[in-house]
Amino acid sequence: MIVEPGPLLAAINSPADLKELREDQLVQLSQELRQFIIDSVSIYGGHFGASLGVVELSVALHYVFNTPYDQLVWDVGHQAYGHKILTGRRNQFHTNRKYQGLSGFPKRSESEYDAFGVGHSSTSIGAALGMAVASDYKKEFDRQHIAVIGDGAMTAGMAFEALNHAGVANTNLLVILNDNCMSIDPNVGALKEYLTDITTSRTYNRVRDELWNVLGKLSKFGPNPQAIASKVESAMKATLMKQSNLFESLKFRYFGPVDGHDVQHLAAILKDLKSIPGPKLLHCVTVKGKGYALAEKDQTLWHAPGLFDKITGEIYKKVPDKPQPPKYQDVFGHTMVELAEQNPKIMGVTPAMPSGCSLNIMMKAMPDRAFDVGIAEQHAVTFSAGLATQGLVPFCNIYSSFMQRAYDQVVHDVALQNLHVVFCLDRAGFAGADGATHHGAYDLAYMRCVPNMVVASPMNEEELRNLMYTATLPENAGPFTIRYPRGEGVMPEWRRPLQRIAVGTGRTVREGQGDVAILSLGHIGNYAVRATQQLLTEGLDTGHYDLRFCKPLDEELLHQVFSRYKAVVTVEDGCLPGGFGAAVLEFMADHGYSLPVKRLGIPDRVVEHGSQDELYKECGYDAAGIAQAVRDMQAKVTDARTSKLLR
Repeated sequence: MIVEPGPLLAAINSPADLKELREDQLVQLSQELRQFIIDSVSIYGGHFGASLGVVELSVALHYVFNTPYDQLVWDVGHQAYGHKILTGRRNQFHTNRKYQGLSGFPKRSESEYDAFGVGHSSTSIGAALGMAVASDYKKEFDRQHIAVIGDGAMTAGMAFEALNHAGVANTNLLVILNDNCMSIDPNVGALKEYLTDITTSRTYNRVRDELWNVLGKLSKFGPNPQAIASKVESAMKATLMKQSNLFESLKFRYFGPVDGHDVQHLAAILKDLKSIPGPKLLHCVTVKGKGYALAEKDQTLWHAPGLFDKITGEIYKKVPDKPQPPKYQDVFGHTMVELAEQNPKIMGVTPAMPSGCSLNIMMKAMPDRAFDVGIAEQHAVTFSAGLATQGLVPFCNIYSSFMQRAYDQVVHDVALQNLHVVFCLDRAGFAGADGATHHGAYDLAYMRCVPNMVVASPMNEEELRNLMYTATLPENAGPFTIRYPRGEGVMPEWRRPLQRIAVGTGRTVREGQGDVAILSLGHIGNYAVRATQQLLTEGLDTGHYDLRFCKPLDEELLHQVFSRYKAVVTVEDGCLPGGFGAAVLEFMADHGYSLPVKRLGIPDRVVEHGSQDELYKECGYDAAGIAQAVRDMQAKVTDARTSKLLR
């Protein structure tokens, strides 16, 4: 089903078409754009509330600025659907987040209007500042640079690092603070309270409006009146707010707060800001999910609801005819409460993803023992390290691809001090439709090289629970990483008694009688089970061993495998360079084994978005790919045996 745009939107194939409209037509265009997003996401899925909240801002930005010459950088990119639709991708928008379709985030290779590839938070100001400095160096002084960042993303350290630099760089930079008190979950921390103080001060807002009008009138008479108005405005801000303005103290001109849903006013303000040199910040107050009542009411649920009936608001859920396995994240969430009830030392920490990782279950049950620290992965790790120095056992849950942002803290603050921090890496391996920015491809490689670190991955829900329990034991009082994928497990009956697993021990899944053995790590081992079942129907009785630990490896089990079998296939849902298969090859080299090994996993290239099964197939380690690798290895063994007989 193709979604039909409204009459104004149907004529917009680029920002040049948008600029042909009268300002009074921008209201209707915004309504049509919002409806197109609602229609499209309800049918095809995707992120929802964030883009609805910036419809008017998207229209105003492309109406006023000369994109793509003027460079527009969206932070994270959940909110960039309107931007994509207005910049020539409306007719392809039904492929958004689908395999080989449009990316769900801005992407430089997709469009010249996507000035910077994004997906992780808080990068926009630094990137836009780099562009602005480059423009100055190239003497492109007429070029504008705009970073659109949410108040949630503004809590990350690198956003403040970029603001601090931009304030003294004195380049042509406009930061638009999209303030809706939300990231995916409600925002937390002192910055949120500060912004709330600004937006709710009636006296400040009244005087601000009067000063804005004066500034607009004075701007027609040259730079000197502007300078005077600037000083008056800054003084009034400081007096009325009874504190210095945070952004002004960083040498940014602060404007706002303004209504982010008044498109004509936004367009007028942006036109004025174009003529004001230096670093500027426009504080824009919006409502996440604006224009769809249910999304405004429950902004977390409607961040990415899946398919839904746009009239009734019913979110479509498959109703299974038998019990289904839970999501790994939910197993984590419920097990955290169970462990914490047994062990008063256990604490939970997450950087702004309590619902995404299911730590919200513990936050509700034990609010004094579970912490959302905001979008601040580095702080989450070091905060956890601080807890550990006092004898507590923090579980620091961070998505695998987000943990990359805190790698120095993992090494410096946790591993070098051998502190008892348990890292639970959700979304390990292919993350699906979120694509390359969210794939947890590298954690096995970057964690297993860190001293003192244990690295484990469960094949099912029971193993996840047991690994979590094992990680709390005093004998394992050091850094401990448990990685698991996005989505469902394989065990409907998963609540089983907790059991200790000896660190560095694997298990035999199938004692094969053939020449080839499969060594798997983590959930992808379930695909290896399917492969061995298929191969058995062909007369190939393949061994299968679930290693469970990438570090330390089960050397006793590996000695058995390499002594018994003639060829080995390793399978992992992670990058091949430096990963689990590489660890097995290192074991072989260290112990003098020589036999054919085929490694299956994420290749050394960027893999784009698609469903997990589509990406497993593309990279050759779905069940069919694993089975074919075994057949190929069996053929090598047979050829070698025949060759030996003929000598």
